Amino acid sequence: MKRRQFAALAALTLALAAPAALAQDRTLKIMVGFPPGGSADVIARLLAQKMAVTLGQPVIVDNKPGAAGRLVLGELKRAAPDGQTLVLSPSGAMVIAPWLYSNIGYDPIKDFTPVSRIVTFDFAVTAGPAAPQGDLKSVLGWMKANPSKASYGTSGAGTVPHFAGLLLSQVAGVPITHVPYRGGAPAAQDLIGGQIPLMVDTASETLEHHKAGKVRILAVTGEQRSRALPDVPTLKEQGINMAADAFFGLYGPPGMSADVVARLDRAVADALRQPDVQEKIYNFGLVPNHAPSADLAATQASHLKRWEAPIKASGFKAE
Repeated sequence: MKRRQFAALAALTLALAAPAALAQDRTLKIMVGFPPGGSADVIARLLAQKMAVTLGQPVIVDNKPGAAGRLVLGELKRAAPDGQTLVLSPSGAMVIAPWLYSNIGYDPIKDFTPVSRIVTFDFAVTAGPAAPQGDLKSVLGWMKANPSKASYGTSGAGTVPHFAGLLLSQVAGVPITHVPYRGGAPAAQDLIGGQIPLMVDTASETLEHHKAGKVRILAVTGEQRSRALPDVPTLKEQGINMAADAFFGLYGPPGMSADVVARLDRAVADALRQPDVQEKIYNFGLVPNHAPSADLAATQASHLKRWEAPIKASGFKAE
């Protein structure tokens, strides 16, 4: 009798262990909704390389550009909740896009399982040669006195920088016209060329030009000063009571088990602790800033609420 009970117990143990073993024989896929070479792609590949070692299974990056990162989210919500299909998403697709589109195709809260926050970052408010010398308050005062010249460029309409600039305009009480570009690089070139006086975008777009003296980064939009720009004050330090930041999060399909999420999050945390990963992320002007599932969900909900009022007040709707 005891021998039969032992055999049954052994069979049950093997059966329970089988899914974990099978998972290690499969390939985990991290989808990225942008082309290779950008910050999202680079971060995903750093994670894939390190997570493969920790998890003991192959991890690949699958680039599927389209709709500013929203296309892969539509695919993710239909994936099996087994932890083998994930998306590395910028926060804009989760907290800005839902207020811009009448039918976005997914619910940012209900249709995904938050796994880990990966990085956080803020934005730089940069003045070009078309703006007068002086600090940000001086430039804003000039814009108020010269409304026809008051404009700011960003990497595109409907982006976080677009609405960060809009919020700056509202809080400062200075009307500033938004000039959207197809990417940060062309906006920076027009800033340098004097076609626009101000730009709001990630610091990486203007950092080298700032160091070369071609433009001046006047403020960063985060709660704290940037590691890459320790001498540049925040907006709040300059009396402008606002902050705007963003993040990249790792998400899975709806219905993932807590055990699977915890296993993946441990692998992410291990990757982000490694010095070479941290250094490469810092070099992109981002901050490695791990947080587990519940914290990512709370951050996302907070940012979603934060952007509702300024976006609705703007009347902007994406086509």
